[in-house]
Amino acid sequence: MEHVSAVATLDAHGTVTGWSEGARRLTGYPAGEVVGRDARELLARDVPPGALAGLAGTAALRHRDGSTVTLCLRGSRLTGAAGTPDGFVVTVEPAAERAFHLTGETFQQASLSMSVHDTRQRYLRVNDTARRMLGLPAEDLIGRRLPEVMEQIDANGFGFMRHLREVVDTGRPAHYETFTSDSSRLGEHVWTIEMWPVRDASDEVAAVAVAGFESTEQHRSRQRLGLLNEAAAGIGTTLDVVRTAEELIEFLVPRFADFASVDLLDWVLGADEPLAVPAEAVELRRVAHSATTEGCPRASVHLGDTDVYPPYSAPARALTEGRAVLTGPGDPDFDRWMRARDEQAPYNRSYRERVRSTLAVPLVARGTTLGVAVAVRAAPQPPHVHDDTVLAEELASRAAVCIDNARRFARERSTALTLQHSLLPKDLPGQVAVEVAHRYLPSVSAAGIGGDWYDVIPLSGSRVALVVGDVVGHGIPSTATMGRLCTAVRTLADVDLPPDELLTHLDDLVGHLTAGDSGDEVAELGATCLYAVYDPVSRSLTLAAAGHPAPALVLPDGTTRLVDMAAGPPLGVGGLPFEATELKLPEGSVLALYTDGLVEDRDRDVDHATAELCRALTAPANSLDALCDTVLKAVMPEEPSDDVALLLARTRALGTDQIRTWDVLPDPAHVAATRASVTEQLTRWGLDEAAFVTELVVSELVTNAIRYGEPPIQLRLIRDSALICEVSDGSATSPHLRRAHAYDEGGRGLLLVAQLTDRWGSRQTGTGKTIWAEQPLPADL
Repeated sequence: MEHVSAVATLDAHGTVTGWSEGARRLTGYPAGEVVGRDARELLARDVPPGALAGLAGTAALRHRDGSTVTLCLRGSRLTGAAGTPDGFVVTVEPAAERAFHLTGETFQQASLSMSVHDTRQRYLRVNDTARRMLGLPAEDLIGRRLPEVMEQIDANGFGFMRHLREVVDTGRPAHYETFTSDSSRLGEHVWTIEMWPVRDASDEVAAVAVAGFESTEQHRSRQRLGLLNEAAAGIGTTLDVVRTAEELIEFLVPRFADFASVDLLDWVLGADEPLAVPAEAVELRRVAHSATTEGCPRASVHLGDTDVYPPYSAPARALTEGRAVLTGPGDPDFDRWMRARDEQAPYNRSYRERVRSTLAVPLVARGTTLGVAVAVRAAPQPPHVHDDTVLAEELASRAAVCIDNARRFARERSTALTLQHSLLPKDLPGQVAVEVAHRYLPSVSAAGIGGDWYDVIPLSGSRVALVVGDVVGHGIPSTATMGRLCTAVRTLADVDLPPDELLTHLDDLVGHLTAGDSGDEVAELGATCLYAVYDPVSRSLTLAAAGHPAPALVLPDGTTRLVDMAAGPPLGVGGLPFEATELKLPEGSVLALYTDGLVEDRDRDVDHATAELCRALTAPANSLDALCDTVLKAVMPEEPSDDVALLLARTRALGTDQIRTWDVLPDPAHVAATRASVTEQLTRWGLDEAAFVTELVVSELVTNAIRYGEPPIQLRLIRDSALICEVSDGSATSPHLRRAHAYDEGGRGLLLVAQLTDRWGSRQTGTGKTIWAEQPLPADL
């Protein structure tokens, strides 16, 4: 209360004429020391001129004890009897009034646009920022509604009046973002508006306060980020170069351009290495284009065709300069380019006359220029501006990386496919043990080509080996590993090892590759394999697996099942045994070997898929080739995520009339009798022409078995596509060729056999070994 009673009177010259007790308590000066003195002597520092003119403001007074007292003073003029100025009465405002005064100044000087409206949406008060924004003085706004000041404001969707009414009706604050068009008094801007109710002492809504600030840049940044996020999700969904370019065009038209195109350098679409961009005219191939209105403009360059862009054109400049080029009417280079286009494609002249701007952006990824994207806007659309250039560069950068990824994938896929085709058997070797058909379908997924393979390997004694394998993983490393394993299997098969022993050696090989520097890819990928040997003489099938799916079997009566066998560990695990399974097959049985891509998929039940495989194998078909197609159509997933290899084999059997066996006594004297028996059999078969060579081969092999082998000794002749002579004995020692010296009495037998026959070899058996030799049948048989 002491502030209220602090009063001083001054005459017209500023001399203190009166001093209250409250003034003494504030300043420490009694009236006797102040009255008659100039008031300026009491100031600690000068008063701002604006405060003197307005008779109100903050002043710093010097206290009697030497300290400074800051007070909020207000002056009132005193007039004499004649109405002339006679002095001033100066009072000290209470603290609450000073705070209210500062609050009013804060509102008035706020950098935000602020206003207060009554419950009928009329202006009660506006601050300086709002007046500047609207371009009107306060007296033209107070008591009026906003639409009365700016008639088009709500017609443009501003929604200002509607939100004011909602705040009055609900008593709840409102927050929203709004837009003003270029034709409004506010111009083209984005505004963030805050409204809240102002309540009186009875808690009723007496007014609505409004604060707004321009958020155009923030809105554009959010919009740009939103577009980029949308582009990231919609561009590059496949690893296909052309489809990626089409996705970029779909994104640009119509939201960013009336017409857009993507042209690429020719090498991007092939398997060549990157080439430098020509310094002069640039030849590009059109891969995608689109227009807001179909057929307007008509494409000057058809999809798949090439076009040469002169060095002054926007696409050529963008490529050579490595930056976005924004051009339009009035630019000499642009006008020259349009004239050249008019000569090439006069049917689009009317459209070119409406073009407002052309924006060409180079497609650059990892420092390599791939092509150019062009966006065109025509009247009535506004031309592109700098912000559009920034956005276009960001879009083009993302699209270029996707196109480059697709290009690299296509090149690696082509390389892997070429390598794989060179490793897979092109024409399966002739043999009579089985009739075969096969299919290999490379993966079309983004993971790339896998490492699936199959093979059919003729063995001695008319037997045949059937092989299917799968290197887990994709790409060139997987394909290269597949080639290694495929070659290793053929090498081991040539040694004629049983299936379980062959897989053991193959497992050791993978282990060695894994341990070496060159085997990292094997360690990362792993591999599976199924190796089966079919003997048409005994009609037996012996097979073993290394982590590979069991084959399906269809018997001649139509019954189907999976072969019951041990799955075995995958190759490379090491230290675990492989188990062979043997079964007898009737002639005409169909064996289906396959890789897991046929029956396994992300959302697929394997048991259900293998049941479908068994059903499909019983479908009627004119040939094994037709059955292959039926199986793939019925079983394979619509979009397989892995390679698929399928090998079908229908078994055959050799009749008893094609085989003759003799037990041979271990006595050299019986060699002649054995030779004679062979000659008789050849005569019965009508192979007299082969008798001379066969007698020599039999003599050498039987003699060697008697001399160096152990009983029991057995001779077998097989009349198949070739004439096969086999001699078995109880010794496990394998023979080998050696060069006999001039005076040696022996050592020439096997050399003679090798010279007289197409091929020869030996294989280990459960009771010893078998030496065999094959010679061709006469051509007329």
